[in-house]
Amino acid sequence: MQIPVGVSARHVHLSQEHLTALFGAGARLHPKKPLSQPGQFASEEKVDVRGPRGTIQNVRVLGPVRPETQLEISKTDALKLGLQPPVRESGRLEQTPGITVIGPQGQVTLTQGVIVAKRHVHFSPEDARRYGVRDGQSLTLRTTGERGLIFENVTARVSPKYKLDFHLDTDEANAAGLQSGDEAEMIELEGLKAQPMPHFHGNEIIRDDSSPQHEKTTESVG
Repeated sequence: MQIPVGVSARHVHLSQEHLTALFGAGARLHPKKPLSQPGQFASEEKVDVRGPRGTIQNVRVLGPVRPETQLEISKTDALKLGLQPPVRESGRLEQTPGITVIGPQGQVTLTQGVIVAKRHVHFSPEDARRYGVRDGQSLTLRTTGERGLIFENVTARVSPKYKLDFHLDTDEANAAGLQSGDEAEMIELEGLKAQPMPHFHGNEIIRDDSSPQHEKTTESVG
């Protein structure tokens, strides 16, 4: 049961309000390249983010715009910024640290919105049926190679909007020697050996736009 890998570099999702504040009246995102998930894209726009200890420049903005602004970084990035963000699913921003986001036309200071994204696998309902998984289920994946690892506590996310992809951040990918386009093997479902479930009809929940959609790239600027 092989699943393609998508390595997610640091990036930010902006609300329309904050896009305007950072890039000026009438601002919109200009697609640079499509991402692994349908309708999602890396934009031409970049911002700087400033924390208590330091600044990271040229953080990629991903589109389309979201209801809330959210910065997704690695633990290594967090150390540079002087933050201690929790590991969270995208959109779960309560009790997360804030950050100052700096654009060419202005800046905004967030009171919350910084997370380390929880590793997860995107499934379409068809893929969920084929792999025998349900939305929110905990998975175990194994990678091979010189630095092969077993990743536990990988969340399954199911939606008609999704395409099959295992998303993890650059810290996790570097530890396992992974690049986007590599593959991981699903070996367990909550402690049980994974196997097809032909009578399972899939989880047809359509997740909202705050669900994670990551840039499938290893470039350091996100």
